[in-house]
Amino acid sequence: MDSSSSIIQSEELYLANSKFESCDELLKNVRSFYYDKGYGLSIKDSTKDKYVTLQCDRGGSYRDRMGIGDKRKKNTGSRLINCPFQIVGKKGNDGTWVLKVKNLTHNHEPSTDMSGHPSFRRLLPDDVQSVKNMTLSGIPPRQILSSLRQRNQNLPAVSRTIYNLKAKIQKENLNNRSTVSALFEEFEKKGFIYDILYDSVGHITHLFVVHPLSIRLAKVFSNIFVMDCTYKTNKYKMPLLDIIGVSCFNTSFYSGFVFLKTEDEYSYVWALNVFKKTLENREPSVIMSDRELALMNAINVVFPNTTNLLCIWHIEKNVLANCKKHFPHTNEFDIFMSYWNNVAYSTTPTIFEDNWAEFELCYQTKKAAIEYIKNTWLPWKEKFVSAWTERYLHFGNRASSRAEGAHAKLKLYLQVSTGGFQGVTEKFCLAIEHEFNEMKVKLSYEKIHVPHMCDSSVFRDLLYHVSHFALKKIHMQYEKIKNGTMNPCTGHFMATMGLPCAHRIKDLQGMKLSLDLIHPHWRVDKLHLNSEDDSHNDRANEFDVLLSELSSRYPKWPLTKKEFATSMITKLLTESDTFFEPMICRPKGRPPKSKKKKGLNSIARDPSRFEFVESSQRARSSSSTCVFQRNNQVHENNLLDLNSYPPFSSEDIP
Repeated sequence: MDSSSSIIQSEELYLANSKFESCDELLKNVRSFYYDKGYGLSIKDSTKDKYVTLQCDRGGSYRDRMGIGDKRKKNTGSRLINCPFQIVGKKGNDGTWVLKVKNLTHNHEPSTDMSGHPSFRRLLPDDVQSVKNMTLSGIPPRQILSSLRQRNQNLPAVSRTIYNLKAKIQKENLNNRSTVSALFEEFEKKGFIYDILYDSVGHITHLFVVHPLSIRLAKVFSNIFVMDCTYKTNKYKMPLLDIIGVSCFNTSFYSGFVFLKTEDEYSYVWALNVFKKTLENREPSVIMSDRELALMNAINVVFPNTTNLLCIWHIEKNVLANCKKHFPHTNEFDIFMSYWNNVAYSTTPTIFEDNWAEFELCYQTKKAAIEYIKNTWLPWKEKFVSAWTERYLHFGNRASSRAEGAHAKLKLYLQVSTGGFQGVTEKFCLAIEHEFNEMKVKLSYEKIHVPHMCDSSVFRDLLYHVSHFALKKIHMQYEKIKNGTMNPCTGHFMATMGLPCAHRIKDLQGMKLSLDLIHPHWRVDKLHLNSEDDSHNDRANEFDVLLSELSSRYPKWPLTKKEFATSMITKLLTESDTFFEPMICRPKGRPPKSKKKKGLNSIARDPSRFEFVESSQRARSSSSTCVFQRNNQVHENNLLDLNSYPPFSSEDIP
């Protein structure tokens, strides 16, 4: 008897005597048995609770499923060589699973290393569950794999295993639904507020999304919002309008996200109208933005009573980008910017006029720079100059840096810019839930802690009622009284912060500060983040009430009104609820190469114009320094031959 016959007989004996409690146990044991022999097994076909057919993972032959003929075969290969090995597992009448032989022969030698077999890289059920949990937490595949290998150093899985499993999990979650349908069902289930615009074909062009936790925070802290668009967040190349709120702890929170087809006034008006409904038609005191004219016009339309302030940082960088070219020397431009800052931070209209006149007089020879500022920024002086902005309740926000920070934090969760609506929204949720939980802990902490600097009789009535940030701001004003560093009162601090200034505290003559002096924005005693928001249920109840009232009034209406009501309801019911993802348009030009440019999936923002200006200025300064050092070296060493140096070109001189 040859060795192959004896091996087959031993396999038949093992298979005939094996019984298993479940199909999973059968698969686990049989695969382990054949892995030790150098063969991988895969499932050919199966029926739940009836049978499963196992074959060698080199069984079958290559099939051209995509219909691309020989194009694919030129660059890829196949492990399939029609290996005839097959065994069948069946469930018996007693509930146990038994094995039956169909063919135990192989047409290839066993593998000495099983790592090349995909079936060998299959994860155990516990590992699969770990991958699901870590995926929901936003952990990237490479870190998931590293975490699994910490528990099992001999883990056979590779990166492709994790990616395939994630794709399988996503497919299971969709459950034969389109990604858009699954997303909307998830929104409805979790109480999101969302709205869409779509084109004639049904492709979504605008999507507004607000997380239920964001709704709760936005309603409580509705005095100021920062709005700014960010890019490279999704595969549709749609700009993302990020709406940021400010809490009583002076921290930022996400109030809403809007995917826009274009950054035009129509899109912004639509987005802000939906956001206004989210706030239950409340109007913020201040909205901070950069000089995006379409957004500014939309704010005036939707929130006519809201003050729109412009980001002073963006203005400074715009002045740098457009005016620095007129100054050959850096020191001269620095002086120019200091004069400009005197103008921008003028505390009264009179001081502003004086500073502007001085600025214009000093740089009358730089007509291009002055004309740029006069035409671009002077018309908006009331939106960024301190003389006017310090009259409004902006809680110390003069720039849109909160939005920039929120963009950066969001992209840490996104990791790539190739996600669809569903994937991007899942990452939004992680960021929002994280910051909400942080805020809950901070609220609980500040309700039981007292800052040592404020542990005095003057602050006694404010403790445990006002946030620590506000208490520290008041204490800084109190210190001015003690140190004798009070400036003449302008009323700006009280107007912008909603807190008592040094002069108001001094007028109290040592009396306790009252809660009446504190703007409700800074109160923590009335802030409750543990209770659930009932707005979703309220909207459902409101709709039920309307239906009930419609049903009671309908019989009393004349025929024409009945027909009109019936036609409108019929139209709503017959309208298609099938929507599609936006069209993915490939940008013009050649795709960037990874070695030369950032990849197409990069979330890194493109450099701003002022950064190009600054980098070119640094390059010119560096070149000028090199020229200066070379000249010094020539003059200091008389033994050097001047002809040994190459002549200077005009590019060497700034």
